[in-house]
Amino acid sequence: MKITIVGTGYVGLVTGVCFAEMGTNVLCIDIDVAKIDRLNRGVIPIYEPGLENLVKVNVAAGRLKFGTDLAAVLNGNDIVFSAVGTPPDENGSADLRYVLDVARTVGQHICKYLVFVTKSTVPVGTAELVRAVIREEQQKRGLQIPFDIVSNPEFLKEGAAIDDFMRPDRIVVGVDSDRAKTMMEQLYKPFTLNGHPILFMDIASAEMTKYAANAMLATRISFMNDIANLCERVGANVHEVRKGIGSDPRIGARFLYPGCGYGGSCFPKDVKALIKTASEHRYEMRILQAVEEVNERQKEVLFHKLSHRFAYNLTGKTVAVWGLSFKPQTDDMREAPSLVLIEKLLAAGCLVKVYDPMAMTEARRLLGDRVTYARTVYETAQEADALLLVTEWKEFRLPDWPALKQQMKTPIIFDGRNIYDKAELLSQGFEYYGLGAR
Repeated sequence: MKITIVGTGYVGLVTGVCFAEMGTNVLCIDIDVAKIDRLNRGVIPIYEPGLENLVKVNVAAGRLKFGTDLAAVLNGNDIVFSAVGTPPDENGSADLRYVLDVARTVGQHICKYLVFVTKSTVPVGTAELVRAVIREEQQKRGLQIPFDIVSNPEFLKEGAAIDDFMRPDRIVVGVDSDRAKTMMEQLYKPFTLNGHPILFMDIASAEMTKYAANAMLATRISFMNDIANLCERVGANVHEVRKGIGSDPRIGARFLYPGCGYGGSCFPKDVKALIKTASEHRYEMRILQAVEEVNERQKEVLFHKLSHRFAYNLTGKTVAVWGLSFKPQTDDMREAPSLVLIEKLLAAGCLVKVYDPMAMTEARRLLGDRVTYARTVYETAQEADALLLVTEWKEFRLPDWPALKQQMKTPIIFDGRNIYDKAELLSQGFEYYGLGAR
């Protein structure tokens, strides 16, 4: 079986590499000529643990190739995956122009039966739009070549995407033909041999499943952030509350950790898109509207704690920020809480020093020379009036506390992920402020 993946971003590249690793012949297509040239030279455009090595191995084996011309390769392909971006429009809806561009190219050049798979996160109803575009382009050519549309949403966690793809919790496939179902079963068979389930359903349900999953996870995060903020005010401890409710099997312990807000390419975009989809169907998603509002407010929580500590006068204060990416094990800063925090600090007159193990290049692109970039965790803390932990990278978990204290002007730590033990830091001579406890 030969497949083509259109789009070499996070989803497309991981998908292509993992299929190739299982022996499938994969061609990854992108209109960005420079990116394809870099990939052909072994330069990976994103950071994802294990990805670079898998690309090199499968390119060397001849199973993975990169190109720029989708039209030229359609004749030899059985399945085309659309993994192009669906960025949010100004009104929150998903921008489908790139998905429909892929469909248009397929319709213009299709010459034998193939399966068109939407891998990008797309609103319910997108499959029918894709089907209509392909048919329209065929009609212009005076042809009626058969094809099928499939929805196959991804459920990859950045920082663990390779493992998620190779050992999935579930594989969701929306189909409306037996022929397409058989082909997708064949393609995914290597991933289901160890009992990982493949769930076939109608196309609209598959499209909705992706949004519903991300919306539920985002809801749990915002719920716990709200609970943490209330715990501080009533004298409760969110750590104990989390354990108390997480032990209930109806609730479970995952995604119950308070923090300084979620970010990334999925949760913020998908929550907005689902709210917009509901609005288009004259329905109001009140819970998700609150989830989004809570999250945006939570991104400012560390700033407000810092401001309160310094009597609302931060002018001239040197503030160290540990962690810039929206989560560990990635260099992705899309919708990252660190960006909101840093903008607030700069507006308040702070000198901001930052460090992240992987996201420094992206930070320079987004922040320019408005902040100071440190080379190590300890260099970040030099002469700092306070240190704010935003992203829980492993190298931040157990620093040399005496060495850190010696670097800082005043040893004050604001822990945006609750990874430190308050009693330990107090014994080391630090002031400590976490989330959800006094």
